[in-house]
Amino acid sequence: MGEHVLVPLDGSPKSVEAFEYAASMPDVELTLITIVNPFDIDPLSPGYQSPIGKSGMPAYSQEWYQEEWDNAHELHEELGEQANVPVESVVKMGQPARQILVYARENDVDHIVIGTHGKDDISKIILGSVADKVMRRAPMMVTVVR
Repeated sequence: MGEHVLVPLDGSPKSVEAFEYAASMPDVELTLITIVNPFDIDPLSPGYQSPIGKSGMPAYSQEWYQEEWDNAHELHEELGEQANVPVESVVKMGQPARQILVYARENDVDHIVIGTHGKDDISKIILGSVADKVMRRAPMMVTVVR
């Protein structure tokens, strides 16, 4: 049994590069994880804000969530077919850094390989980087692919 490696994916080029790096590692079992964030975050207001104007309320329709969920599984399936190692697929809802860390702790992950930027580079400036939060808080080894 090889090293259990968690690769967070959001469809960005850097997250795919992180997957490619992890898939090239010797003797690994990969888990691909995508976090669907159910809230819009308004950088001008503290806390979660949704388009309907109520703090902490889900931001989108059930159809939107289902489409995001399906897109994540499709991405995982595409990448999993490219890997020459065992691949597991996980999709969760919540705040990305928190969900990545919770999953890693609860599932005996040995190593996290994560890309530096997500879909929106502006989010790194306004909200802080998911990769940075994971790197600083993870109790296991983290490799950040730049």
